[in-house]
Amino acid sequence: MDISSLSPRRRAILDASLRVLVEQGLRGLTHRAVDRAADLPEGSTSAYLRTRRALQLALAEYVVGRVAADVDVVLQEMASCSPEDPRTIELVLGLFAGWLGEQDLALAKVELTMEAARDPELAALLARDRDRVVDVVAETLTGHGVDQAHDRAQTMMASFDGILLSALLRPEPERDDLLRRALPLAMHALGADQRSLLP
Repeated sequence: MDISSLSPRRRAILDASLRVLVEQGLRGLTHRAVDRAADLPEGSTSAYLRTRRALQLALAEYVVGRVAADVDVVLQEMASCSPEDPRTIELVLGLFAGWLGEQDLALAKVELTMEAARDPELAALLARDRDRVVDVVAETLTGHGVDQAHDRAQTMMASFDGILLSALLRPEPERDDLLRRALPLAMHALGADQRSLLP
């Protein structure tokens, strides 16, 4: 989903849907709940997304789109970094700090990921952009002569998911310290060497 192309009304509906998801989970995500959260007349959400399933998938695409836009900015900035450049870690730290500062987006990502374990269609939607990022990272690793590049990229992405969840479960004052300790470890080649896994 191209976030920049959304109309103001559709963006308002999806932002409200995200809040409902975070507060009530997917079971609480109904047209009526979104209308209330967006302070819109009843029936407004269903005029854009007629079924509950359409609402769920549109929200998932919205969350994926926002996360992907953030990741793409970081990947572009990393393109000029060498494997040893400390900016790679700082850029990823900044990415995670931004997500934790805007906690609703991070919580929605976790909620949708858990639901995807039970929902093949949702799992495929989430996997589409994840696979794209893994491919970009793996291509970069290959360019730097790292072996098993695709497996390492997948492992790093899985580590990132776990780190984000762990940070969300910590009291806010402890989160930055966790990120600064855990992310550099995840960005290295699983102890095989000290080469960063990112550009």
